[in-house]
Order: sequence, then C-alpha cells, then structure tokens
Amino acid sequence: MSSIKKLAGQTMWYGVSSIVGRFLIYLLTPYLTSKLSVARYGDMSLMYAAIPFLNVIFTYGIETAYFRFATKAEYKKDIYNTAIISILCSTFLLTALLVISRSSIAHFLRIDDHPEFITYAALIIALDTLCTLPYAKLRLDQRPRKYALIRISSIVLQIFAIYFLLSICPRLAKESPNGFFGTFYKPEYGVGYYMIANLLGSFFAFAFLYKEFFSFRFKFNKKVWTTMMIYSMPLIIAGFGGMINETFDRIMLSWLAPVGDNITAAKDQVAIYSACYKLSILITLFIQAFRMGAEPFFFKQAEGQNPQKVYARVMKFFVITITVMFLVVALYIDIWKYFLSTDPVKLKIYWTGLKVVPILLLANMFLGIYYNLSIWYKLTHKTIAGAYITLIGAVLTLLINFIFIPYFGYMACAWATFLCYFSMMVISFVWGQKDYRIPYAWKKLCAYIVIVVLLFFVHRALTHFFINTLFNFVSATILLLLYVWFILNVEWKEFQRMPVVGKYFKEGNVIVRKR
Repeated sequence: MSSIKKLAGQTMWYGVSSIVGRFLIYLLTPYLTSKLSVARYGDMSLMYAAIPFLNVIFTYGIETAYFRFATKAEYKKDIYNTAIISILCSTFLLTALLVISRSSIAHFLRIDDHPEFITYAALIIALDTLCTLPYAKLRLDQRPRKYALIRISSIVLQIFAIYFLLSICPRLAKESPNGFFGTFYKPEYGVGYYMIANLLGSFFAFAFLYKEFFSFRFKFNKKVWTTMMIYSMPLIIAGFGGMINETFDRIMLSWLAPVGDNITAAKDQVAIYSACYKLSILITLFIQAFRMGAEPFFFKQAEGQNPQKVYARVMKFFVITITVMFLVVALYIDIWKYFLSTDPVKLKIYWTGLKVVPILLLANMFLGIYYNLSIWYKLTHKTIAGAYITLIGAVLTLLINFIFIPYFGYMACAWATFLCYFSMMVISFVWGQKDYRIPYAWKKLCAYIVIVVLLFFVHRALTHFFINTLFNFVSATILLLLYVWFILNVEWKEFQRMPVVGKYFKEGNVIVRKR
C-alpha cells in the first residue's frame, strides 16, 4: 500500500497545481462569456483549440522519453543536457516558422482580421515548451511542492493580468480618454488582451523555473538523443491524433455548422459547445492531475516486484473516483449550468448546449481509463501501438464530425468524442492484455460505470415527472449517497487497507458491511 499512498500524495500535490490552477482559469468562464460577445468567445475557443496541436509538435514526446530513460544508468548522465539542447533548437525554429506563416494560419482558423493572435500563440507555446523539461525534472526528482507553487503562482499572475486588462483598463480609459489608457486601450480587443495575459503567465512560469532550466550543460550526446527520438516519434503521432480527438471538433464545427455561410453563427455554436464542454471540469482536471503523478510513478514502479498488481489497484481507485465525479456533475447540472455566464441573456444562449454535458463526461471518463491502460505500450517500448490506437480514434472523430456536423451541429461533436474515446479504451485494453497482462477487475469496473449511468437516467426520469428545484436537489443527493454507500460496502476491504481512512473501515464501524 505504500506505493499507492505515495502516488496518492504526489497526485494530491500535482492536483493542487493542475486542478486548482486550471480550475481558477475555468472559473473565468462566466467572467469571459460576459465580457466577450458569443462570437468573440468562439474566436478564443478556436485559438485555444489550435494551440494544443502546436504543443504536440513543439514538445514531440520528449517529456515521456525523458521519464523513460532518465532513471537508467547508461542514460542518466547526459539525458537532461541532450533533451534541453534539442528542445531549445527546435523551439526557436518552429516559433520562427509560425510567426512567418501567421497570415495563412489565421485564415485557416477564420480569424483573418487578427493574424497577430498567431504571434501571441507562438510565443505562449514557445515559453510553455521551454518549461516542459524543467517541470518534468521537478516531477522526476519528486519535488511536487515546488512544482505546485510555480504552476499556481504563474496562473494567479495570469488571472490578475486578465482582470486588469479586461476590467480595470476600460475603466481607466473611460475616466481619462486623453490619457495613456484612453489613447491606446481598445475595448473591442478582448481576445487579444486575454492572450497577452496568458503570455505574461507563461513568461513568469519560465522565470520561476530559471534554476532548473539552466542547470544543463552544453553537452549533446547523439546516441542518447537518437534513442529518445526513436522512442518518442510514435508519441508525436499519438499526441497529434489525441489533439484531433480533443480539440479539432471546434475547428470543424466552425467550418461545417448547419448555419449556411453565417460565420458569426458558426462561431456562436463553437462558443456554446466550448463553454458546455468545460462543465466536465471535475473529471478532466482530475485526469490531468493523475497523469502528472502517475507517469513517473508507473515507470519507477516497473522496476519493483509484481507491478501489474499495483497498476490494477490504481485503476480500481481511479474508476471509483471518476464515477463519483460523473454523478457530482451530471446529477447537479441545474446548479453547474449557472457557471456558464454572469450575463442572464447570454446564459440562456449557452444553456441550449447543456445536453452535451453527460455525453462529454462519459467520453472523458473513457479517456482517463485509456490513459491508465496506455502504460502497457510505454513499458514494453511499443509506443507505435499508442500511435495506431490514437489514429483510429482520430479517423473516427474526423469521419463522424464530417458526416454529421452539417445536420446535428455540436451534438455530432459530442457523440464523436464519446465514440472515439470508447473505441480507444476498448482497443487498448484488448491489445494490452495480450502483450502485457494486468489483472484489472474489468467486469466490476464496467458494472460501476453502468450503475452511474443508470442512476443518471433514474434522476432524469424523476425530475421529468416532478419539476421542482428542491426535489431535484434532494433526489440527486440521495442517488449520489446511495452510490457512495454501495461502493464503500463492495470495496470495504480495499478501503480498510488505505492509509488514514482505513481506520474508519475496521470492525464495528457502521459504514462497513457486517461479515
């Protein structure tokens, strides 16, 4: 249990930075949707749908390769030096190419009137890329507290910059129209100011990581670099396919939405879908935090005895957690929906997309399980398998979106995401059990997922016949507690072995089933 405890502790700290940090950014959603028009929020969503694609190209899987080989004696001496030099050179080259091609990229994203957004994006990606290996070094050295402090500090600075540019500057410009702010500040430039604030946050993160970044020496080991590239190249394909699955639907929606040639209406659909997507925040942020702690943990655990048993237990606790999170969001959607905007008029516009939320919650649940399953091809050096699986998912995403968006709009995007991640999860499980068998309790875990879906439909049926806010809340709470009680009784032996909480599952406790 000490290994599970260690992973839980590290995940908690990475969660402080990843979950709390990104949650703070997501809390800006109602603020941004009220400050920006629906179409402008769509512009911002398109920009931030494109950035992850470029992140994959800029980082080219080097972080995972670093984790894979940094603990091996023959690579440990030169791997950080070699990786930093590689990422420095590639980042400079790719940033220059993006800036040169900014007009063409802006046209591709249907933001022709703001090509400078591409320049901002290029600089943001460049700084984030240069932070990748220093962050990875902190994770490998098991320094999650410093990692969390830097992540949160940079995000808080970014939030302050956003508020200053979008709320304080307009007031200063209005009070003194002939002054500095009155002369240079443009209220309609909202998305641009948001990106400038993001750029400042990325710069401060890099500044805070100065010591880790410059701890390298100019010593490039070609053999180490070649080994890392052979390992990571398939991860680029997998990562690129993954970004198609995660964000390309927004771009396709802007092209194919059933609104004719009305670009503004198409961007409105992108905005509605993107805002509602963020209601899956609990699951997506937990997955992000888990990945931060799990990746170095899994590789180190592989050196121990019977790591497969540990991986199976981690999967069980992971599924239990995300099924509870599914119910927390899906059952209380009538509360979460007020998160979408502070503007009552815009709020009703965004509410039209709420029907995608349960579908996306399940989709992200499948994605999280897939991330757990993917350890088999990373440990067996069959990263090409990850590329194949992700490409299958990407093809499904592209086909479903291309065929059905013109008829069903963003609903097609939601179902494409669901089917994509479900297929990736199933393929990875079947393939992985043949090459690297892990004793997952898959029948029990599938039952848990089916149960929470059934509970969601029970709640929907009850609230359909009894339309009352108080009844809605009470029924949701009863169903959630019923599921938690069920899990505690089915998995009481597992919880009994857990640190800290295990004492509550000893003989005589009321929450434990009687033997």
